[in-house]
Amino acid sequence: MVAYLLMAMFFAAPHLRLFGKPVFLMDLPRRQFTLMGYTFLPTDTLLFMLVMGSGVIGIFLITALFGRAWCGWACPQTVYLEFLFRPIGRWFDGGYTGSRKLDKQGAWFTPRRLAKYCTFFALALFVSHTLLAFFVGTEQLYDWMASPPAEHPRAFFFVVLFTGLVWFNFTYFREQTCLIVCPYGRWQSALIDRQSVIVAYDYRRGEPRGHVGTVPSGEAGDCIDCGACVQTCPTGIDIRNGLQMECVHCTQCIDACDDIMTKIGKPTGLIRYASQDRIAGKPRQLLRMRTILYPAVLTVLIGALITALFLKESADLTVLRGGRDGPFTEDAGGRVSNQIRIKITNRRGTPVAYTITLSGLESVGLRPDEITIVAPENPLRIDAGATRTTSIFVLLPRRAFVNGERMITIGVTDGARYRESVPYRLLGPSPTPSPDTTP
Repeated sequence: MVAYLLMAMFFAAPHLRLFGKPVFLMDLPRRQFTLMGYTFLPTDTLLFMLVMGSGVIGIFLITALFGRAWCGWACPQTVYLEFLFRPIGRWFDGGYTGSRKLDKQGAWFTPRRLAKYCTFFALALFVSHTLLAFFVGTEQLYDWMASPPAEHPRAFFFVVLFTGLVWFNFTYFREQTCLIVCPYGRWQSALIDRQSVIVAYDYRRGEPRGHVGTVPSGEAGDCIDCGACVQTCPTGIDIRNGLQMECVHCTQCIDACDDIMTKIGKPTGLIRYASQDRIAGKPRQLLRMRTILYPAVLTVLIGALITALFLKESADLTVLRGGRDGPFTEDAGGRVSNQIRIKITNRRGTPVAYTITLSGLESVGLRPDEITIVAPENPLRIDAGATRTTSIFVLLPRRAFVNGERMITIGVTDGARYRESVPYRLLGPSPTPSPDTTP
């Protein structure tokens, strides 16, 4: 149920909208990342770091408590292989026995196998297009699907390449991805301890082992050494040898062992979810260094993220000094011109008109006709999620500058919730030094 729910979420996520935005969209061309209706921009490095850090620490906490629950329950490799590609493959091959028989015979190109490969290719193609929608959006994806590949060669190449990788992975490579490519299994030795819940074999109950076809009696343990746990393991390990890097917590050994225990009239749970200390008969200790440290760090990160989101303005304002010929220019009439570049990013989901004001020029002792402000576009209208830059020119006489500068305040407002002020220093010519009259 969890696996199919996750697959449904993956296939539906590009089509879902929250607050008028995609639930998840990593728009690389525009350098935007949208998650649950909130858009992260390149200026949101701190927010993005807090989100990613919270996710990583959350996985660490789950691992410390429940072992490789991510691998067994949520990893796309496990979910798609065990609950989509492998069941379909066995259906084409005639079940588990038929699949093993065809593998031993080397029958790779029978009509049933060819039909299976074609089905796998169609599934891989669907997965690739869905993944591409996470990066470009469904609207762009539909346009590309309806147009010739020559109009979007990079996107077409990505789909071809990723489709081939997915097909190869789930047709041939399979568990080797977990054993060779994925580093998570190698991390578990540092992320778990003897109190972490893992897929464990109860050696106290199972040893010494009996033999296939006999009913354990006397000093023999409940394990009859049937090998069902090894045969059903996708990575081919023997869980009875203890915790191993190759175990992905798929729990197929638990199901196989429980089935055997039921047939021979023994209690189930010879292989079960349990900690190493629990199997050894030691009490459970929920409060440990890692189960205290991880939640504490996670609480700090989530708290910082919520605070940052609450304090985040609905627009980003950047004020830059313009002018190619220097920080200021002076015309023939003696007036000094400063170019101010104002960059505004609209974070709201609707278009907004931003009004730009300059204050601080009233107290310089100038007449109104001596102050000239040129704003080509004010208010500045910006679409939802877009960024625009405009320039404002301020012309003042030389005497307005004290020691070559004049402080003003630049204000930007949308007339409603957003209002921000930035101090800015206008630059001008330095005063000419007085001649030295000392004899």
